[in-house]
Amino acid sequence: MALPWEPIGRYLRRKSARVLFRRPQAIRLRGSLISFSFDDFPRSALCVGGEILNRYNLSGTYYAALGLLGRNSVSGPIAVEEDLKRCLEEGHELACHTFSHLDSWQTPAKLFEDSVIQNSLALDDLIPGAKFRSFSYPMSEPHPLIKRAVARHFRCCRSGGQKINFGTVDLNQLSAYFLEKAGENIEPIKNLIDQNRQLRGWIIFGTHDISPQPSPYGCTPEFFDEVVRCAIDSGARVLPVAEALNVVCGLQGSVSGSYGNGTAAPVSPEGPAGPASV
Repeated sequence: MALPWEPIGRYLRRKSARVLFRRPQAIRLRGSLISFSFDDFPRSALCVGGEILNRYNLSGTYYAALGLLGRNSVSGPIAVEEDLKRCLEEGHELACHTFSHLDSWQTPAKLFEDSVIQNSLALDDLIPGAKFRSFSYPMSEPHPLIKRAVARHFRCCRSGGQKINFGTVDLNQLSAYFLEKAGENIEPIKNLIDQNRQLRGWIIFGTHDISPQPSPYGCTPEFFDEVVRCAIDSGARVLPVAEALNVVCGLQGSVSGSYGNGTAAPVSPEGPAGPASV
């Protein structure tokens, strides 16, 4: 039985995470952006979801917790080493989700940061020279101290929130919209994409597995394909998270990826993460 103050506690958790240790960034775009991301990197996200993106000459972002490689999960089998290499070979972004998939609210900040570092070291062991550029908080909104610690390692970090990123955003806690929340109903997705077009904002879609019988955290291939086609039809530039960030930060003249019509764009340099502020 839920205690009467639990909703207040959840609200305060979300609020504290959102208002502390921010790294503000204004979004002033000539057109809208959309990114597709997959948490935990179940194999189906690449084998099925990646194939759908490839069909349209698009790329996504795969948030990997390398300590889970080859294991089973509620979202199905997790990626193996060969999937990591294939992910990069196909032009997708490989991004960080801690090494051990730690809870972003409950874990002590030092332990959490150690897991972030361990994940980066593991990636370099598996694919020498490969680096994570962006991060997704596992399991919950981040504790403010975790948010501060992780900001030292990445150009941007992504949470949840079911929101469009527009106006002035927090690069230490970008919002995502998880597709499974739509319940395979394309109408709210169409409305969101249309709103994003009008706002000239940035949607980061998130999900886990892509399967004919998805987990509670995934969606079907048919639904995912329909969402991708809606994104393309909106005229948005569809880019992995780190490359979309280049556009947001004013490097759009030299960014790799694809437009909604599948046209390739050129490659861009990386920029260091700025300071976090209270």
